[in-house]
Parts: sequence; structure tokens; C-alpha cells
Amino acid sequence: MIATMRNAWRVDEIRKKLLFMFFMILLYRLGNAVTVPYVDTSLLREYFTQLNNTVLGLINTMSGSALERASIFALSIQPYINASIIIQLLTVAIPALERLQKDGGEDGKKKLENITRYSTIGIAILQGYGYYVLISNGGMLDPNATGFWPPVVIVGTFMTGSALLMWMGEQITEFGIGNGISVILFVRIVSRFPTSIGTMIRSTIANPSGWWIHILMLIGALAIIVLIVIVTNAERRIPVQYSKRVVGRKMYGGQSTHLPMKVNMSGVLPVIFAQSIASIPATVVVFVPRWENSWIMRVFDTSSIPYAILYFLLIVFFSYFYSTVQFNPIEIANNLKKNGGFIPGFRAGKPTSEFIQKVLTKITLFGALYLAIIAITPILISRFSQTAQNSGISLGGTSVIIVVSVALETIKQLESQLLMRHYKGFLE
Repeated sequence: MIATMRNAWRVDEIRKKLLFMFFMILLYRLGNAVTVPYVDTSLLREYFTQLNNTVLGLINTMSGSALERASIFALSIQPYINASIIIQLLTVAIPALERLQKDGGEDGKKKLENITRYSTIGIAILQGYGYYVLISNGGMLDPNATGFWPPVVIVGTFMTGSALLMWMGEQITEFGIGNGISVILFVRIVSRFPTSIGTMIRSTIANPSGWWIHILMLIGALAIIVLIVIVTNAERRIPVQYSKRVVGRKMYGGQSTHLPMKVNMSGVLPVIFAQSIASIPATVVVFVPRWENSWIMRVFDTSSIPYAILYFLLIVFFSYFYSTVQFNPIEIANNLKKNGGFIPGFRAGKPTSEFIQKVLTKITLFGALYLAIIAITPILISRFSQTAQNSGISLGGTSVIIVVSVALETIKQLESQLLMRHYKGFLE
């Protein structure tokens, strides 16, 4: 990884992309430090301190503590993620959107992107208003925040911040390295690590007898990182043989190759989307203040068993959903047939597509279970361990999956950029 970064920095074009990405990250961190007007941030911080092990605490942590500071990026990239989920699900359900995706070409893709952007604005307004209601009902507004203007400013600022983050993510994708949305998620999680480490140290000092639990937590985190790296790079290689064919006076084909299928084909997206969907009940509760201490908040607490079950099922669902969207066995089988390729032991056409579908189902199940187990194991540990709960371990699995996966994807994109430019030092 270090060698790849060093070699990439020596290439002018890649260095410019890296500098652009770092500049966007710097703007994001600066935006997290700018608070909206009319909010008493000290009271808000005390309020979120009491919600460390709830879904609202999870949302605050995943926003890099922007929520408790009421910064302009308090909503983070969540509205865009939710809008993307909705549009992609509707694409499967609504024929007009499906035609735009499959047959619309570049124009259809742009129209879907515009629909997602407008949906992001709408969701950001709703979430911004919910956040304002939470602050207002909790008495966390400035005493002078009366009248029509304060709610307009607060909700408008939250909405604008979310739209700006969406634009920044798109700019990183186009002019930087890696997926911009994933990079922003990576930065906002990593920004919490120093605070989490400090909390762990203070917890150890306050309760010296529980030091061994923290050692086990660190060992478990390292084991999870190793597992994520292994599974992320793992793939199922289906052998493919190409028949010999004569074109003019030349003979083509006859070589053996393989069809690679990633074990974790959808990457970190199922975890991100499952987390967004699982946090919806807490967001809805914000609109109804009398529900804040109801059974809904207890059921969807991040350390509760129902939340863990819902989280598990959503990760499995989105893993299958994205593998289906990204990998079409029928299309792969038809392409092999057109190019004279076949899988040994299977006839071209339908038998080949059925075999590929069978393999896809098996490896997707393994990848989905891998993601789900890693994500919910810390939640279960937090459920039955008071020491782990106080140290915030319930967020560890999700955070580690996102951070490691995004880091690996970004390094792979750097390597592909170097290969495209035939960097001599890298190829050697």
C-alpha cells in the first residue's frame, strides 16, 4: 500500500487527483466545524452523550460527531444514500425507470442521476426539519430563536450542507481517486477514531479490572481487518475455454482463461444501505416527540436484539440485490457464446447461465453472511457486556468494514491508474 502511494505520487496526473481529493476532504472537515446559527451546541452535546448506544447515537457517530455539533454537514451524506436506495429499488419496480437504466444510454443515466439528486434534496429537507423539531422540543435552541426565520435558516442550512456533500462526492469520483461517497464515509468514520481510543483509555483507567476486555477487543479488531482483506480479495474463478476459429488465413482462439467472480461482489454498499434503512425508525420518531421514550426507541436501540436481526437481514438482502444488479448470468453466457467461449462440462447458452447463476447464489450467500456476521457480532458483544458497551464497541464492526473496504478499493483504483499509464517502476 505504501509503495503504491509512493509510486502514484510520482505521476503528475495522479498526484493532481490525490491533491484534489485531499482538498475536498479538508473542506469537508472544515464544514464539520462550522455550526448553524440559533442552536445551543453545549446542550445539544450533552443530549447526544446520553444517546451513545441508541440509533441516534449511531447516526451521530457515523456523521463524525457533526450531528451533536449541529454543523452545516450534520445530515452528512445520508440523504443521498437513502435517495440512491429508493431510486435503485424503484428502477426494478417501475418499467419506465428500468428502460432509462438499460436502454437510455448516457442520457438515461444522466436523467436517473438528476432524479436521485432531486430526491436527495427532498429527503434532506425532511430530515433537516426532523432535526429542527428534535432541537426545538429539547429546548436546545438559542433564547432569541423565535419567529419564522430561525427554522427556515436551520432547515435550509442542513439541506444545503447535504447537497454540497453530494456535489463534493461526485467531484471526487470524477476528478479524484476512488468513489467520492465512499471516501466521505471513510473520512467521517476515521475522524472518530481518536475520540474512541480516548474513551477506551479513560474506561480502562476508571475500571482497571476490565483491561483484558479491551485487549480482546483490539485483537478481535485486528482479526476482523485480516478477514475483511482476505474475503475482499477472494474470488471464484470459473474456467473458460475458447474454441479455435479461422478468419481468413489466421487462426484465433483456442486459449484457456477464467471468469472471475468476487466473493464480496457488492463491497461495502450492503452495510451502508442496511445501516441507513435500520436508522429510519429513529428518524421517524423525531417527528413525534411523545415517541422518544417509547418501545420503538427501545426496540431499535443499536444494542438490541431486534435491531441486530433487522440489520442482519437487510445486509443479506442488499448483498443479493447488488449482486443481481451488477452481474447478469444470462448476459455473460450470451457473450461467451458469441465469442466462441464455453465453460468445460456445460453447453453454451441456458446451461451455462444456470451454472453461473448457481455459483453466483452460493458465493453471494457466503459474502452476505460474512458482512452480516462481522457487523452484528460487536452489537451482540455490547448487548451482553457492560464494559464493551461503555467503550462504544457496538459501532466497531460496521466502522471497520467500511474503513477497510474503502481503503482497499481506493488502493486498487490507484493501481489501475498506474497500470493505465504503464508506470515502469510499478510494473517492474
